[in-house]
Amino acid sequence: MNPTPHFDFSNRSIPRHIVVEGPIGVGKTSLVKQLASTFGYPTLMERPEENPFLEAFYRDKRSAAFQTQMYFLMQRVNQLNQQSANTAPLVADFLLDKDKLFAEVVLTPHEFALYEQVYAQLTLHIRQPDLVVYLQAQPKVLLERIHKRGIKSEQSITAEYLTELNAAYSKFFHYYDAAPVLIVNASDLDWVNSARDYQQLVEYLVSIGKGRHYYNPQR
Repeated sequence: MNPTPHFDFSNRSIPRHIVVEGPIGVGKTSLVKQLASTFGYPTLMERPEENPFLEAFYRDKRSAAFQTQMYFLMQRVNQLNQQSANTAPLVADFLLDKDKLFAEVVLTPHEFALYEQVYAQLTLHIRQPDLVVYLQAQPKVLLERIHKRGIKSEQSITAEYLTELNAAYSKFFHYYDAAPVLIVNASDLDWVNSARDYQQLVEYLVSIGKGRHYYNPQR
């Protein structure tokens, strides 16, 4: 990884609660860690390896969908509730509102109705982010990255599932308006190994205001 470039944020208003979102394999974790280092913020990371139902879900989504989804919901709510203050700076690799996106994709209508009741009770006082960075990439790119990193539980993920997931993300963020959103085409970006890619992305990130914004740099 190239050294993080120098930034001058003296005349910038940096969002205090940043969330990086996107489908599996798109690069959320690496970008969260780099942003946290750049801004001096702590991180809040998903812990999928702790979900005892996840591997069974990837093998057979129907058999373990409800258990997997409820575990993630409880885990994410507990993580956010453990934050010391609602105004503390933070970079997270999950948006709690998006949890319903996965639920609607994988649960039956009856399961989703029950899930929504639980979700409504658990999320009454959850903090909203100041900025959401939504990373997009084509299913082929996601699948290549998933296979390259070699996590055992992920190797049964299919291109069909990633296509369905991408469609659900696009639909979700088309209507999401609880915070400003930066939509990033991540298929050809390499913020881990290219200081230039990372610097340009960060400089654009800190320049935007309210609403929805798009970052699709031309090579």
